[in-house]
Amino acid sequence: MIKETIEQKLLDAFTPSHLEVVNESYMHNVPAGAESHFKVVVVSDEFDGQRLLQRHRAINTILATELSDHIHALAIHTYTGNEWQNLYQGAPNSPSCRGGAKLTET
Repeated sequence: MIKETIEQKLLDAFTPSHLEVVNESYMHNVPAGAESHFKVVVVSDEFDGQRLLQRHRAINTILATELSDHIHALAIHTYTGNEWQNLYQGAPNSPSCRGGAKLTET
């Protein structure tokens, strides 16, 4: 399963204090059971001193195979431990899908 692969890769790469990997495919125009749209929330002190773009690039690098082969959309939310504790205690919702034709099972 793609979700488990994403979780393991992010755990190995960032040793997060908090990790959420949410399959949001059901919210989009895809067949039942699809694994094509995900949201990840990664809280790690590895992000200390990094800009948002650097954090996102690091996630994209770790998940390059999944992004090229399986994932259509990935919402990335990255925080340091302090940011998570002081500012958020949760991640924002991902935007609604705005396009694409409904995929049919073959």
